[in-house]
Amino acid sequence: MISALTRLFLLVALALTVAFFCMDQFGPSLGIFSGVAILSIPLIYSYINLARLDKFIQSDSLELMPLPSGFWEDVFFKLQRLQKNLKQKMRSIEQQHNHFIEAFQASPNGIIMLDKDDQIEWCNSIAERFFGLIFKRDVMQRINYLIRRPEFVQYLSKRNFDEPLLMERMGPDSSLSLMLQAFPFGQNRHLLLVQNVTDLQKADAMRRDFVANVSHEMRTPITVLMGFLETVQSLDLEKEQRDQYFDMMMSQAQRMKSLVEDLLTLANLEANALPAASNQVNTETVMAYLRNDAEALSQGKHVFNFQNETSVNILGDEREILSAFSNLVANAIRYTPDSGSIEVKWRTVSQGQGEFSVSDTGPGIASEHLSRLTERFYRVDRSRSRDTGGTGLGLAIVKHIASRHQAQLIIESTPGKGSTFMLRFPKERLSE
Repeated sequence: MISALTRLFLLVALALTVAFFCMDQFGPSLGIFSGVAILSIPLIYSYINLARLDKFIQSDSLELMPLPSGFWEDVFFKLQRLQKNLKQKMRSIEQQHNHFIEAFQASPNGIIMLDKDDQIEWCNSIAERFFGLIFKRDVMQRINYLIRRPEFVQYLSKRNFDEPLLMERMGPDSSLSLMLQAFPFGQNRHLLLVQNVTDLQKADAMRRDFVANVSHEMRTPITVLMGFLETVQSLDLEKEQRDQYFDMMMSQAQRMKSLVEDLLTLANLEANALPAASNQVNTETVMAYLRNDAEALSQGKHVFNFQNETSVNILGDEREILSAFSNLVANAIRYTPDSGSIEVKWRTVSQGQGEFSVSDTGPGIASEHLSRLTERFYRVDRSRSRDTGGTGLGLAIVKHIASRHQAQLIIESTPGKGSTFMLRFPKERLSE
């Protein structure tokens, strides 16, 4: 390919040759004009190509421009190739940018990018929901003007981001607990990461309440036992009185034993979220056992009516089924006054479900307590439950057993008239 300098020399030589020829034939004026005209042809051609180039650049379509001939063909081809490579790099960078944005948007945590003046450069939708922000409206606004909580403003102003900050009562309904921490990046910028720790806070509160409740439940019988033991050790008691103290100590020890057993049962149920086994549980045998156990616990103080209206059996874990049914019957006995009646029934309802129900004529339960009855250690009347020997874990155990058998726990109660506790098992858990 001929170089640009060689082309220039050839053009000048041609122009001089024509000029001298015309000067010799037609005079100096025509010779000079002929040389200038020859030199002007590439200039005009270059101007036309430059005008075309400007047109395609303005429309951002240089790659569509037809290539001219001659020297400009090589120049335009290189420009087109350069633009094509630049556009490919820009598309690649844009795709990577979009991937990062999509990843940040998919994060369960809030992400806010702050510049050196703590102005919002970008935030994801989770951060918008946490703090009530709108990115298009709040971009390049100082974050401490938008989040005015004193602890956050102080955290930001101190510039000590080694430890995270816990902010409670956040979110649209002020029900969220948020853990946030700022991390430096780039040139004096900060990345603010926000994690929703509401469930962790609730779990921690439940753990503290659970420990406090267990400690409280265990402290009373232990205190009673220690008091009786000190009395027996320090005083010379008659056999009858000593035996009475021993009976009281046995009662408190039995209470602690029941509490520990219920705690272990509940722990095992909570640790095993899988559906229960599908072994056939004979309901006639279960109802007979419940009757014997209920009469022994009542000691003739209540009137029982056991009805086994169907021979359909349950597919499940026999030990768990018996535990759930026994807890419901025992609760009815504990809370029903002497001479009250208790009805225990196993039947199939119209939808083909199996229903175990325990109805009593006890004092009943106010509606505001019904939703919390299955909480651990929740009692409507704490003193009465303790007097009757309850641990406060029975209904929590029943709820977990029902869940493992895909059953539904239904509670109906009318203050002053009594309560009915029902366990409804789906058709898949029944067997002829």
